[in-house]
Amino acid sequence: MLSELLTAEKIRFSSDSLTWRQAVTQVAEPLLAAGDITAGYVDAMIESIAAGGTYIHLGYGIALAHARPEAGAVRTSLSMLRLTEGPAPLLDLPEHAVDLYFCFAAVDATAHTTAMSSLARILSDTETREALRAAGSAAEVTTLIKRFEEDR
Repeated sequence: MLSELLTAEKIRFSSDSLTWRQAVTQVAEPLLAAGDITAGYVDAMIESIAAGGTYIHLGYGIALAHARPEAGAVRTSLSMLRLTEGPAPLLDLPEHAVDLYFCFAAVDATAHTTAMSSLARILSDTETREALRAAGSAAEVTTLIKRFEEDR
């Protein structure tokens, strides 16, 4: 379940004005600190985006940063960063303005499919998506996710 991956310690908020590189680095910090990914994984995500990887923009101002497992995924994990003072557009392109960053690492295809399916259901629900964006604390985010999972 998504609530088992996106725990309170992996949810961050920032009121700083960030570049997309800083946002990707910050969203990855909880996973790096927990040993879920290596520094090489962060570098691989940034390199992929810099090479034109705006495909991580899912729409609605949401981006899912990730890299290939062999780039340094140690455990399947997920983190979230909410930018409260404005977006950090991918590649500085206004059409890719993102204020809700997720960082996903997967070590195998099964974990990847299950977690992505769960995240997609939550982000596809307009009410839950906006509630995530309006949340002011990690506890609020985890409560929203658990409530969403219980209702399904």
